[in-house]
Amino acid sequence: MENVVRLNVPFRQNATADRQAALMDAFARHRRGPDDVFWMKENAEFLNILECTGARPGAGVLDLHRDFYDGLENRMGFFPQYYRFLLSLCLDLEDLGLDGDKGAALVDWVTQQGLVRAEMSDLQRAEARRLCLRRGVDPIADDPGLEDRLRGFARRSETFSMPNKKAAYELTHIVFYLSEYGRKDPRIDAATRDSLIFAGTLAFLDFNADLLAEICIALRFAGETPPEVWDIWLQQQIRCFGLEADPAGGLMDDYHEYLMLNWYRALDGTGFRGQVPEGRVVFRRTRPTSGPLRELSECMFALGASRSGDWSLMRDRVADRLSDEAQAALAAAEAANSEFARFFHGFARVGVRVPALQGASA
Repeated sequence: MENVVRLNVPFRQNATADRQAALMDAFARHRRGPDDVFWMKENAEFLNILECTGARPGAGVLDLHRDFYDGLENRMGFFPQYYRFLLSLCLDLEDLGLDGDKGAALVDWVTQQGLVRAEMSDLQRAEARRLCLRRGVDPIADDPGLEDRLRGFARRSETFSMPNKKAAYELTHIVFYLSEYGRKDPRIDAATRDSLIFAGTLAFLDFNADLLAEICIALRFAGETPPEVWDIWLQQQIRCFGLEADPAGGLMDDYHEYLMLNWYRALDGTGFRGQVPEGRVVFRRTRPTSGPLRELSECMFALGASRSGDWSLMRDRVADRLSDEAQAALAAAEAANSEFARFFHGFARVGVRVPALQGASA
């Protein structure tokens, strides 16, 4: 009960566990209600971070979720479309120490209902399989090619040399699932590492701290060290957050960036350092100006037929057309990526031509 008492003492969280307990209280009781799918998303993400980083909340802290846990069967039966959220919450609560053993029965029910087979994408099937395997059941054991398809997507590095946030987030989650969130070697090859570095280069140029943090986490899970330039920049961004007690503040805020940045820092024991106010917490980040990625893309497009994929030829031509801030970011991105010339060749999209279509107006 000691941890629960500390939740009521503002700005005196002296240990990481106390700050995590305060965050659990904020997500569980003060931002949204359990009937809101965004409540499930926020709490599932936070509990997953706690579970995979080895956090050990006190029993009194986990009891914040007791009513939700006790009603899981009813929710799963009425909202099977959210079974991955619900199963993730259940398994993480149990593995974090909440008294109960519903997870195995829910995994069996999900498998019997064929919910995993109703998924539209390999990534969703991989997430669901990973969840079920936590209780020893493979719901799609007759699909041995799933992992090969995921690896094939991940190793196509040219996909990640062009801006495509959806593909980049999917890449990070493939590594999360293959590594079981850092518990085993995902056995990525050189091409997949290039994919991560290329996607990270774009995220860095876009000043996208959320995506870059996920990419750095995936690199760590794969046994790789993220570039120092990225690491330093992410440390700077985490200091740009303000956590405010705001009963009327909008909740389409920066909570996800906050969690991803702190998850990345938690891998070396330095995450969740800031104090957490009581009540309804709103996560606000002082953002940098828009990243130079758009400026760089517009520059390359404007060059038209005169652009080249040879970085040694284009470096000065591009720099002359960019703002000072964009030039600095581009130089930092190049320093962080030993394969920048190959990345740029894909980014330039030279030789990609769509033939003139019949019937087009003159």
